[in-house]
Amino acid sequence: MDKEEKIFSDAYDRGLLDLQDPSDDLLGMLKDAGDRTFKKDKRINVRLSSHDLLGIQRKAARKGVPYQALISSLIHQYVEGDLVEEPGADYGKKKE
Repeated sequence: MDKEEKIFSDAYDRGLLDLQDPSDDLLGMLKDAGDRTFKKDKRINVRLSSHDLLGIQRKAARKGVPYQALISSLIHQYVEGDLVEEPGADYGKKKE
């Protein structure tokens, strides 16, 4: 829990927050956003090295998720800016 979350958690525990039920409009908007976020409507084919695929499969098995779901999650995190590129990474570019 980060600092801000702890402040809210402590305030809630002491009864200092006046919480209200969300409106039907807000619930609808959040549901639509969730549906758009998790809808997988495109299929792609990607070539990976055997080494990389085996590594992904092992990590997915440790997390208890299908390896395809792990790959999808990693791509989503990258697109959303939650995974950061390593400075100077060449991502398979041919060296001259």
